[in-house]
Amino acid sequence: MNFPIALFNRPNPNKFLAALSPFMAVFLTLIIGGLIFAFMGKDPFYSMYVVCIEPLQTLRGWGELGVKMTPLILCALGLLVCYRANVWNIGAEGQLIVGALAGGVVALQAGPDQSQLYMIWVLLAAMAGGALYGAIVAWLKDKCNANEILVSLMLVYIAELFLSWAVQSPLRDPQGLGFPQSPMFETAASLPIMIPGTRLHWGVALVCLALFGVWLIMSKMFIGFQVRVSGMAPKAAAYAGFSNRAMIYFVLLLSGALAGLAGVIEITGPIGQLTPKISPGYGFAAIIVAFVARLKPLNTVPAAFIMALFYLGGELAQSRLGTPAALTGVFQGLLLFCIMACDSFVFFKFKWLGFGHKKEVAP
Repeated sequence: MNFPIALFNRPNPNKFLAALSPFMAVFLTLIIGGLIFAFMGKDPFYSMYVVCIEPLQTLRGWGELGVKMTPLILCALGLLVCYRANVWNIGAEGQLIVGALAGGVVALQAGPDQSQLYMIWVLLAAMAGGALYGAIVAWLKDKCNANEILVSLMLVYIAELFLSWAVQSPLRDPQGLGFPQSPMFETAASLPIMIPGTRLHWGVALVCLALFGVWLIMSKMFIGFQVRVSGMAPKAAAYAGFSNRAMIYFVLLLSGALAGLAGVIEITGPIGQLTPKISPGYGFAAIIVAFVARLKPLNTVPAAFIMALFYLGGELAQSRLGTPAALTGVFQGLLLFCIMACDSFVFFKFKWLGFGHKKEVAP
């Protein structure tokens, strides 16, 4: 039986509704979230206050928000470049982990009297590690025509297992009482605190540089034009002489480097060492950030703000309301579902065909 509803592209979508769509998606997410709390037997108004308002009432809360926004923005910037080129990288989480591991190995070599400039080598090592891990996906897609969605996703689990082995064997702290963790990093290999009394570090400055860099590439440079054309019209890109292979390598290496930078910022900032779990899923959450931002670099800031707020609100809801840890993932999934639903009504027309319609066959 054929599906009774068909979708057709709107030739001229309403620009006001297109701009309003992300705000409507957030509003619907909050409404549905309140209903979920009500079904759980919680006061929906107080529960939503705990999730959305309470984290923003103190300076420390704002600092934590900045800490969580940092990796989300960096990973989302790399992913949106990939998606603009029609390359579906799902493995930013794995690239984040490998970047953190590469940067962590270099960070562990720092001595107590090392200059703070040593941090440059830590950052470069992390970006190189993440880029090389992204290059595996690019190479397999280029040489073997492998599906980048499956390859990048499977590489996430390899990275997680490799990190677990590293902190339990060669990088384990000999004075760590047997816990699977590396020694704490020296001051020279740690990001300084930006605001006293919070955990907000100078990784935020690196995020600002990355935002400007990706915006410059995508909006003002010829390589960004090549990326957009390759994603929107591959045949036109080929006719113009743009190399599809070069685009695949460029976007995946750039995405991997930014994810690796996000990973090393996380371990040299709030964590301070390598542990088996250095990310609560920032690489996957960044996919939602990229789409809520409409694949535009500057829009990743408000999108990451919302996702970071869900992380903090979910943690507070666990302690205040006794909700499960999966609540954060529920809110993130709801946001993605709502933005897709709102965009569908803005950019497509729905037509009822009925259950008995016949599928048209092209001559």
